[in-house]
Amino acid sequence: MKASGSRLEAITKELRFQWQQTKEHWADAKSLEFEHRFLEELFVSVDRSVSAIEQLDKLITRIKKDCE
Repeated sequence: MKASGSRLEAITKELRFQWQQTKEHWADAKSLEFEHRFLEELFVSVDRSVSAIEQLDKLITRIKKDCE
């Protein structure tokens, strides 16, 4: 699970970087609308998901230790 969370985090980091690069060439009202409408919510959702994955990974690790 931890690997999936790390991968999701890395992919999202790359998306943020690419979006910053894109904004250097696409800086109008539509780009702002796109960012607010899609990317902001996506980034918040990914951050929450990564946090949940980390918590689940800790829980699974604890359960495995309890079962040994």
